[in-house]
Amino acid sequence: MSIIVNLDVMLANRNMKSKDLAEIIGITEANLSILKSGKAKAVRFSTLEAICKALDCQPADILEYVED
Repeated sequence: MSIIVNLDVMLANRNMKSKDLAEIIGITEANLSILKSGKAKAVRFSTLEAICKALDCQPADILEYVED
């Protein structure tokens, strides 16, 4: 089971930098980088909600399940 994080794609589509998103949603750039790289073990729903609100998207636009 693999979960792919497409946050870079959404940021590019919205012409937004990671630094700006981190500031808007109230997390550090380091934590956002961990999430973007797919190395995060968990994501809080409040963080996911804030990302979706800032990027005007749905969770499925950011997270994708790919069967191994």
